[in-house]
Amino acid sequence: MKRFSDGKLHFSTNEKTVKMTPQNTPSPVENPGTKIIPRLIQEEMKQSYLDYSMSVIVGRALPDVRDGLKPVHRRVLYTMWEAGLHHNKPFRKSANVVGNCMAKFHPHGDSAIYDTLVRLAQSFSMRYPLVHGQGNFGSVDGDAAAAMRYTEAKLSKIAEEMLQDIDKETVKFAPNFDNTAKEPSVMPSKLPNLLVNGSSGIAVGMATNIPPHNLGEVSDGVIRLIDNPAVSIQELMHVIKGPDFPTGGIIQGASGIAHAYATGRGKLTVRAKTSVEETKAKKTLIVSEIPYMVNKSELIKEIAELVNDKKILGIGDLRDESDRDGMRIVIELKKDADPDVVLNQLFSHTRLQTTFGVMMLSLVNNIPRILNLKQMMQYFLEHRKDVVTKRTQFDLTKAQERAHILEGLLIALKNIDAVITLIKKSASPERAQQGLQALYTLSELQAKAILDMRLSRLTSLEQNKIVTEHSELLKLIKELQSILADQQKILNIIKKELQELKHEYADPRKTLIADAEAQSIEMEDLIEGGNMVVTVTQSGYIKRLPLETYKQQHRGGKGVIATTTKEEDLVSEIFVAHTHSYILCFTNKGNVHWIKTYQIPEGSRQAKGKAIVNLLELENGERVTTFIPIRKFDEHSYLIMATRKGTVKKTNVAAYSHPRKGGIRAITLDDGDKLMDVKLTDGKQEIILATAQGQAVRFEEGDVRPTGRSSQGVRGISLKGDDEVVGMVVAQKDKTLLTVTKNGYGKRTPIDDYRLISRGGSGVINIQTTNRNGHVAAIACVDESDEIMSITKSGITIRIPAADISIIGRNTQGVRVMRLEQGDEVVSLARVEKESIG
Repeated sequence: MKRFSDGKLHFSTNEKTVKMTPQNTPSPVENPGTKIIPRLIQEEMKQSYLDYSMSVIVGRALPDVRDGLKPVHRRVLYTMWEAGLHHNKPFRKSANVVGNCMAKFHPHGDSAIYDTLVRLAQSFSMRYPLVHGQGNFGSVDGDAAAAMRYTEAKLSKIAEEMLQDIDKETVKFAPNFDNTAKEPSVMPSKLPNLLVNGSSGIAVGMATNIPPHNLGEVSDGVIRLIDNPAVSIQELMHVIKGPDFPTGGIIQGASGIAHAYATGRGKLTVRAKTSVEETKAKKTLIVSEIPYMVNKSELIKEIAELVNDKKILGIGDLRDESDRDGMRIVIELKKDADPDVVLNQLFSHTRLQTTFGVMMLSLVNNIPRILNLKQMMQYFLEHRKDVVTKRTQFDLTKAQERAHILEGLLIALKNIDAVITLIKKSASPERAQQGLQALYTLSELQAKAILDMRLSRLTSLEQNKIVTEHSELLKLIKELQSILADQQKILNIIKKELQELKHEYADPRKTLIADAEAQSIEMEDLIEGGNMVVTVTQSGYIKRLPLETYKQQHRGGKGVIATTTKEEDLVSEIFVAHTHSYILCFTNKGNVHWIKTYQIPEGSRQAKGKAIVNLLELENGERVTTFIPIRKFDEHSYLIMATRKGTVKKTNVAAYSHPRKGGIRAITLDDGDKLMDVKLTDGKQEIILATAQGQAVRFEEGDVRPTGRSSQGVRGISLKGDDEVVGMVVAQKDKTLLTVTKNGYGKRTPIDDYRLISRGGSGVINIQTTNRNGHVAAIACVDESDEIMSITKSGITIRIPAADISIIGRNTQGVRVMRLEQGDEVVSLARVEKESIG
C-alpha cells in the first residue's frame, strides 16, 4: 500500500506489487485481473478494528445463549466426545485431549486449551463440572493445576447430556480452521448450561458475568415457562431463588437479585458463611464457606496483614484447618472482643464480603445482547424445541428407511420359493436385482436387501422377528409424525427431559439468601461511644487512645508518654474526639478528607500509631495539617478557616459533607501559605487570631462573608515582619483565652481584655514572647471546669485542670504550665470539656 497526495491508501487485491503513479492512476500491470481499491486510512482502520472486535466477541469471549459455551469450551468437549472419553470409560491423559483439540479445532495454543479443561473440572469454579479430572486440577487456595502430562480427564456424566443427540443432525456443523474436519457451532445442550454454570469473559468494549444457579431450580423455572409462556420474572423468582455458587456463601438480600433478573445487570453482595464457637476461655469465629472466586490463602494473608496493621482489632490468632471434608478458617478472638464487631470489620475490609457484578450478556444469533432471566430461558427453550424437532425428524427418517427395507423383505418371504428360483436363474446379481424390482415392484434398496439377506433369516423365528420389527416401526413412525405435527408434544418431551435431569443431577442449594436488613450490622452501632485522645506526629503517624488513659495531674508536672516517636519524628497535634465523630482532615494543599474516629487504629501510650497515608488517599507531597472533629453536618453551622499568612474564610459545613475519593477542595491558598486552623461555628461568633510573636486580634465572625468551598478568603489579621498565625479560637465572653508558649509557660486572660475591632487589623499584645517563654505554641478558649492536654515534640503529654493556670493580663509572661526536658518544646494543646471526663 502507498499514501498519495489525496490522503488515500491504495490496496492491491493480490500479493503482487502494484506500481502507482503520483496522479492516483494505476500504471499498466502484467496481470490484467488486478484491481485497485482506494480507501481512506481511517476507514480501513475502523473496519479492521470492527472486524477484530467482532471476532473476539463472537469467536472467543462471549458464550452462546443456547448452550452457554464459548468456542474453546465447545471444542474441548467435542474433542473428548469424539475420542470416546465418556464418563463410563477409562481416563486419558489431558495432553492427549489438548493435542487433539489444538490439531483439529483450536490452533490458538495448548495453554489456553488446558486452562479451559482445568476450569471445566474444578468443583469450586463450576457449579456442575463438565469434565471429570484425575490428578491435581488446582485448589481454592489458588494452587495451579499440574502439567497436562500428569493429569487425566474424561467427560462427566452431566456433560454427556450437553452432547447427547449431536450425531442426529440436531445442530449445524461448520468447517474447522483448515477445512479438514467439521465442528459443531452449538451443542444440543439438554442442560440449561448458561444459567446452571454461568459464564464470565471480557470482550472488546463489553464483558459478561453470569452467575451459576441450582439445576433443580432452573429446571423447575423452564418447566413453569413451558406451562405458562406469560409467566412474569417475579413469578419465576418463586422457583429460581437466586444464584447458587459452588463455594456457597450468603447473598445479602433479594433486591439485587430481582434487579439483575429484571434488567440483566445488577450487583449482589456475597458474604462468607460464619459461625461462632464459644468456650469459657475464648470465642472463635469459624469461616466454613467463602464468596465465589475468592482465593482462600490470599484471603487469610489479607486478614493477617490487616490485623498486624491494627486496621482490624480483636483477633488473637488465625489459622487454616481446612481438609478434604470441607473448609474451616479459624479466627480466635481476644478475651474482650465482640464477635459481631470483629465480623463486621472483616466484612468491611476483607474479601469475606464481596460484590458480584451481574452482567447477563450473551450471543443471540451471533449478536451480543443483555438478557433478563426470562429471555435467557426463552432462548434456551427455543433451542431445545429446534433440537427435539430435528432429532424427531432424524429418527423418523431412519425409521421410515428401515420400514421400507423390511417391507421388501416381507414381500420376499411371502414369495420365497419364486424369489429363490429367480435368483438361481439369473446370470448375475445385477440381473437378479432387476428381475426382483420388475416382478414385485420393489425399489433398488429393497431388492439389494433381499439379495443380501442370509439364509438363516428364512427360519420361522427370524421371519417372526422381521414381522414384529416392522409392526413396531410402523407404531414408532406414527408416534414421531404425531410429535412433529403437535408443538405441545415437543414441549412435553422437553419437560420430561428436564424432570429427568433434575432427578438425576439436582442437589440442595449451596448459597443461602439472607434478609439484608436483618443481617446487616452497621459498624458504628457496634462501636462503643466515648471520647478518644487522638495524637498526630509531624511525620504523619496517627493513633487514638481512650481519654481515661491520661490521668489528671497538677500544674507544673512532667506528664506521661503519649506516643513513641522516632528520633527524628516529633508530635505535632493532639485533640479529643468522640468515637462516632467525623474527622475532617485538612491538608497543606487546601483539600479535605473524611474519616471516622473509630477508623483510626487504637494503640497504647507507647505505640507510634499508623501512617495517615494508609488511612487517607493523599496525593504525592500532600500532608494533613488540621483535624476537625464534627458529630454531624448541619446547614446552620459553618467552618471558619485561618491560614498562616492571616487569611480567613467561612463556608457552610454542609459543603464538606460528601467528600470524594481522594478528597475535595477546601480552600484555595496562595503560594507559600498553608491552613493553620479550622473551627466549627454557628456563623454569629467572635473570632480571635493569635500569632507566634504574641499578637492577637478579636473581630466579629459576621465580618467574614460566607463563600464556597474553593474560594480564597479575606484578610483576617495584618502581620508584621516574619510573624505568622499559630491559632484561632471562637471567643466566648464567659471564658478565658489560654495561651501556651513553646517553652512550657502560659496564662489565661479574660476575653474582654481583647477589644473588638474589624477584621484585618494588627491586633494587641497577647503574651510576652521573651527568651524564657519562647514563641506562642497554641491557644484555646477555656473555662474553670475544662481540662487542658498539652503535648511536646518528644511525645510527652500532660493533662491538667484549666483552673490551675492563673488568670492574668494580656501583657504578661505567664506561669509554668509544663516542665520540659532540655531541647523539648510544646507543640500543641487540646481542651477537654467537663462532660467529656469519665
